[in-house]
Amino acid sequence: MKKGLFSLLISTFIILYFLFLPIVKSSPILREASFTTLMYIGLAISLNILMGFTGYVSFGHVVFFGIGGYTTFTLLYYYNFPLILALLIAGILSALIAGLLGFVVLNLRGAYFAIATIGINEAVKALVNNLDFLGGAEGLFFNMKIYKAYGGPQNALWLSFYLIGLVTLIALIVSYFIKHSKFGLGLFSIREDEDAASTLGVNTKLFKTLTFMLSAFFPAIIGGIFFFKNGSIDPQSAFSLTKSVEMIFMVMLGGLGTILGPVLGAVTYDKIKEALLVSETFKNLHLTISGIILLLIVLFVPEGIVGFLRKKIKPLKNILD
Repeated sequence: MKKGLFSLLISTFIILYFLFLPIVKSSPILREASFTTLMYIGLAISLNILMGFTGYVSFGHVVFFGIGGYTTFTLLYYYNFPLILALLIAGILSALIAGLLGFVVLNLRGAYFAIATIGINEAVKALVNNLDFLGGAEGLFFNMKIYKAYGGPQNALWLSFYLIGLVTLIALIVSYFIKHSKFGLGLFSIREDEDAASTLGVNTKLFKTLTFMLSAFFPAIIGGIFFFKNGSIDPQSAFSLTKSVEMIFMVMLGGLGTILGPVLGAVTYDKIKEALLVSETFKNLHLTISGIILLLIVLFVPEGIVGFLRKKIKPLKNILD
């Protein structure tokens, strides 16, 4: 079997499982739980396109989640755009903003790049806090009439669920084809040694910028779906650094730069978080515990779950990616 294809099939199966289980069971409770899992998978895959393939760690990747959320919400709130069109505009706008930012911040490396991404997120958050037409610090709230075009609030919830599953699946497929292409090979050469890649003829600035744009497109659409579903948006929830840290944790937990890794990492993190949140003792410590787990991963299993499985189960060594 072609390397990576097995991981793509397993990842697709996992996504489809979480997508179809609530449909088969006709369960709103399962739908809400699966929505969160699928959202985490999509966000982890999007960050992995940048962080896993180029080695650039973004602590402010949530900025695109927020930009996409506010763009979609504004187009629906003020101009009554169709949802799909609003989501596409949000994704394209975020990608263009990432392209502009990329010409500046992608000249930085390592900790400097990570710090710059935090600064960008906080700057955008402060800006949105002071824009009255975006609701300022209080944010915006949908009138229930918005959902009439989608068959009412309950149908809108199911629509959001279908869309998050579709977008996550598309992100996975895009990630797979990027990794197993000449473009992907160039990205991995940047991750291993950017100066050497440049010397060998890789247009590192162009490659990094395009990757930054692709990695910004999907969280923007996911953010738009999430806040459409919620019916409200505010700067604190749209630009929460906690979500960026969660994305990094999921990618590292599953396996940096792999196809299956972000999927396994997202599902595992979601289950860890779910277990901790229902515990009276640990419900307020889930981020602390996640941080400790991340530290242990970096120290003892830097390849994540996928790397661990490849080492321990020999038949998976050449097919798991």
